[in-house]
Amino acid sequence: MELILPSAKYQASYCTYIAELGDEERYPFPLDFEHHDFGAMLARIEAFRQGQYLPEGYAASTTYWLIDQEELIGVSNLRHYLTPQIEHAGGHIGLGVRPSHRGKGLGKHLLQLTLEQAQQRGMREIHIHCEKNNAASAAIITANGGQLHSEINDAAHNATIQRYRIHLALSSSTN
Repeated sequence: MELILPSAKYQASYCTYIAELGDEERYPFPLDFEHHDFGAMLARIEAFRQGQYLPEGYAASTTYWLIDQEELIGVSNLRHYLTPQIEHAGGHIGLGVRPSHRGKGLGKHLLQLTLEQAQQRGMREIHIHCEKNNAASAAIITANGGQLHSEINDAAHNATIQRYRIHLALSSSTN
């Protein structure tokens, strides 16, 4: 199992992942990008990583794909910094696991690998948010050291959002 940057090599697996999601809300947000022109989608993801062509209120972010035996089984997105809007509701990391692979501990592993990427970037405090009624996400966050910081009511999504923080040690490459 490996965490990689998005690649055209996995186009077919990506398309079946999206089909498997059906009508459910997609996390992280790059899964909502139009994918019928796969090359254009990959270019948009790369532009976000480079901090280019960001919509108002967005932050530069890196999307990662969790690959197992040539199959895309999870997606995470690491925001390089927080805007006031994202600090309020959104956080540094969003992630999702393919429906057919849920309940196997892969979300916990995906978050762990993404936190390692954050640490390599020199990030020390990570904000991760989830809806209060999403016990699976809360369990993934707390299993990776997340501590509940606060709760807010998010009128836009008609939900209570739990805001967690994870403190990372400086990696040896940033000392």
